[in-house]
Amino acid sequence: MAIVKRVVLDVLKPHQPDALEFACELADLGSEYQVDLLVKEVDDKTQTIELTISADNIKFEVIANHIKIMGGAIHSIDEVAVLSSKPSEAEQHS
Repeated sequence: MAIVKRVVLDVLKPHQPDALEFACELADLGSEYQVDLLVKEVDDKTQTIELTISADNIKFEVIANHIKIMGGAIHSIDEVAVLSSKPSEAEQHS
């Protein structure tokens, strides 16, 4: 299974928790998670944010579930960086 190193998400969230608390909660879900949050749009009840999460091995399902718990919704996965966890063909035959 491939290892997720970086993911960029378009998320709709309520005003509370605020951006700092939202990012900190997500960062605390994994070892060495770096979370960058950019508020792109604000309306009466919600904020549209861009989340960039980087780590050695991101557990996407955990991130997605916690966003939902905090009242957010993932609109789209806009960018990903993954690394194969399988040995290459050359490594298998050597």
